[in-house]
Amino acid sequence: LSFTVAFTKSFRTPSKGSTPPYYGTITPDPNFSASRDAAALQRAIEAKGVDESAITEILARRTNAQRQQIKAAYENDTGKVRPPETLKSVLKSHYEDTVVALLMNPAQYDAYELRQAMKGLGTNEKVLNEILGTRSNHEIRLLKTAFKEAYGAELEHNIKGDTSGHYETALLALSKALYEAGEKKIGTVYSVFIDILTSRSEAQLCKIFKQYDKLGTQGFPKALEHEMKGDVEDCLMTLGKCLCCNSNMVLFECDALTLQGAWANCNTLTRILVSRSEVDLKKILQEYKRMYGKTLQEDINVETKGDYVKILLALCGDH
Repeated sequence: LSFTVAFTKSFRTPSKGSTPPYYGTITPDPNFSASRDAAALQRAIEAKGVDESAITEILARRTNAQRQQIKAAYENDTGKVRPPETLKSVLKSHYEDTVVALLMNPAQYDAYELRQAMKGLGTNEKVLNEILGTRSNHEIRLLKTAFKEAYGAELEHNIKGDTSGHYETALLALSKALYEAGEKKIGTVYSVFIDILTSRSEAQLCKIFKQYDKLGTQGFPKALEHEMKGDVEDCLMTLGKCLCCNSNMVLFECDALTLQGAWANCNTLTRILVSRSEVDLKKILQEYKRMYGKTLQEDINVETKGDYVKILLALCGDH
């Protein structure tokens, strides 16, 4: 599996008193009890052979905020180590990865994924592009704090150590989360695009893209493809696609060739379903079906197995 999620950020403010539509697949459990769920989680962990079905039912049917309360109640009521450490010792493979991901808050999970993308030999540029190119300023600030708390280093320091050139410049600009208006001295084509995409507000970028379409012979995404190459192109394309549309629809891009057959990158599948389950996963599922004529759940059933299948389908909700 090789795909990237790029979603647009809304430029419209809901009318006063209105409730914005919710496109997540996970909703709060109305009868939630952190202590009850913590006790059930403990029983599932201590059951002979481990009760993965119970673990899935508890964690994949609760919002992230509720899961954080379960973590706290588990540690308080049992006096044991936090659930993630306990679960790591009894679970395995992609199912373990998904359960542990669900027990992190969004900033911690983003920080963890960024760390994994830059850990060891080589760098997973697609993960860096996806996270830094699609998160809001507020989300980036939170993940930077989480990164430093978890790994004792600034995110920018790790980026400098694992990337170089224009790509490094683009990632550092995104990680600073400074979308502010202002003119700067710019020289090369690369610096022009990096400056515009990382130093203007979302509203300003929306207007810039519309004006560009009027002045140029090709749209802004095509211009990026023409002017940029390699990792920096992928990074700025992710950001550009995230901001180019002025509606709140999701753009879900899939590589059809690598999608056919075994999904090699289950980490990507897990990351998208976990991180978007309370944001826009419902729209992603709809777009996936429109593009491929079948549901994502159908492909999950074919390409994955065991308890990993069950927890992914639970995250997809009743859609």
